[in-house]
Amino acid sequence: MTDRTIVDARTLRGWRKSSYSGSEAGSCLEVIDTHPAAVPVRDSKTPHGPAVLFSSAAWAAFLDALKQS
Repeated sequence: MTDRTIVDARTLRGWRKSSYSGSEAGSCLEVIDTHPAAVPVRDSKTPHGPAVLFSSAAWAAFLDALKQS
């Protein structure tokens, strides 16, 4: 796996919406925290669309960068 891989989101279970998402139906990310190999991320508006699978290291770097901005 590279740092990012596209997968079929329909085959994954255990999605949760970002804690920063509001109650509106706007742009929200969903993630699976318990996936054994990586961190799947998808757009909540297209739950049957693709998901991006990030390596744990790449996801941690992304979150660190967000916290520093």
